[in-house]
Amino acid sequence: MVRPTSLLLGGLFGLMWVIPVLMTPTTLAQCTSLKTLETKLTYRRRNLKHNFPINYTIGVHYEELFKLSNISRLRVRVVDLEEGDLQDVWLLVNQEVLKRILRVLPVRHPSYKYTSDLEDLFRKIQQVFPPQSDEREPPERIEEIYNRVKEPNSKGWRFVTPKSLLDNCYRTMHCLFKNCFPSEDGEQDCECTSFPYYISCLLLPLH
Repeated sequence: MVRPTSLLLGGLFGLMWVIPVLMTPTTLAQCTSLKTLETKLTYRRRNLKHNFPINYTIGVHYEELFKLSNISRLRVRVVDLEEGDLQDVWLLVNQEVLKRILRVLPVRHPSYKYTSDLEDLFRKIQQVFPPQSDEREPPERIEEIYNRVKEPNSKGWRFVTPKSLLDNCYRTMHCLFKNCFPSEDGEQDCECTSFPYYISCLLLPLH
């Protein structure tokens, strides 16, 4: 006769095997897609600098200049901010950035296919992102970013080179998805670690 203790231990061991099976696929799929994006972004210099006129810029919302410093300020100043909020902002911002780049490119431009492939890759990444919980509302500041990025008549336009936008995408990706890029150098660059930098994160405006 099997003792209840043995059954309990067996059940616990079984659960330990089942939990990774349930949790791992989304994480693995997400990291696989992000690794593919990382490889694709290594060609951004050739496609978004060499194939454009010198100092060519496009207009984007201020919020679409999503840099490491923006992440640090949001982490310091936004109450109840979760990592998933920042990851969702990263996804939305870069999808919009790619749309803006594609709008200025003729279909026969040498960088059109490269940019279009990036846009398709972001759609695949979105499909493996964890769904947002219906029980939690994002912080107000995150909602503001969503709305301003989608606003067609914003007054806060900035003009930057297409390559610099993808540079931001690459750096912030490594900051926000450290589990997928554990061996990257300078992975703490997105943190407000030093005291002077921490103070600057508090003082600089979010807008």
